[in-house]
Amino acid sequence: MHDKNTRIYLDPRQLSSENLVFISHAHTDHLVSKTSLKKFNFEKKILCSQETIAIAKIRGHIFDNFESSYREFKFVDTGHILGSRGLLLEDKIFYTGDLSMRDRAFLAKPKIPKVETLIIESTFGKREYIFPPLKHVIHEVNSLISNMYDKGIPVILMGYSLGKAQILCSLFGSWKPLIVHDEVLKFNQIYRKFGIPLEEEISLTNAIEKEILDKKPWILIHPLVNSNQAVINRLKRKYGAITIGFSGWGINKRYKYMMNLDHVIPFSDHCDFEELLEVVARCKPNKIYTFHGFEKEFATELVRRGYDAESISHKNGLPKQKGKEGIKTKSLDNYF
Repeated sequence: MHDKNTRIYLDPRQLSSENLVFISHAHTDHLVSKTSLKKFNFEKKILCSQETIAIAKIRGHIFDNFESSYREFKFVDTGHILGSRGLLLEDKIFYTGDLSMRDRAFLAKPKIPKVETLIIESTFGKREYIFPPLKHVIHEVNSLISNMYDKGIPVILMGYSLGKAQILCSLFGSWKPLIVHDEVLKFNQIYRKFGIPLEEEISLTNAIEKEILDKKPWILIHPLVNSNQAVINRLKRKYGAITIGFSGWGINKRYKYMMNLDHVIPFSDHCDFEELLEVVARCKPNKIYTFHGFEKEFATELVRRGYDAESISHKNGLPKQKGKEGIKTKSLDNYF
């Protein structure tokens, strides 16, 4: 940056003395805490997309002093969720935030800039995390649903309520009736405000009140939780519903049993291992910093391939699960 006195805080949970804050998207593990916002909001200039502002607002994170563009900074769509952006500084440094390198329903594969320095999320930065093509996911899930409908059995599709759930609504919303958890409905409505067409749905609360669940079969889009959770347990016992969970962690065969799911589809809003390598190849950076998830493993892999790479944790001398400044490392649980 031209101004050596300007520092930028990347996806922080807490604010301190830095005078610029970048928020890549509105998942809670990337939003500034409500307490910190109340304390510093008027003193900080927050950089993020309009979509992120709208989603954060319904989550109770109010940004009074924000910009959707600023000086030499450029926002890069990262294809992760609605409004997700990476940050490009002077066409030299690219901070990805969370990103996905595959077309998914209404989300397009992002265009990756060439830069000198790349700061890349490494959630699935290990070789075993290779996800099946989207067409295979769609075929497998539609086959499962069709088989269950023929038997009069309802199906619960489970994914993160912001991002994954809207993709599921788009890909599988033609199965009727389409019921969504009330939290999912809130985010669906925000998506529509920004021009994303989603299939007509009914909230779970209304479906219960109108006794729609008694008229089998049906599809329910529900936040991804352990299937032993009380509501899911009741739906399974009373209606014989089956659960299908969608997560990149589904590559691990133990995940199905850990989450007590009937079926698991390895499907993520993040890059898999090969897609992370694709981002690096497109950037052609001189220096790479990895963060989140398997950051150390991915940095080691990049070094093996001839890149100058290191993890943020290694650079800062931190244990893997500890946060530091704005770019932070997190437990894998945050990505379910």
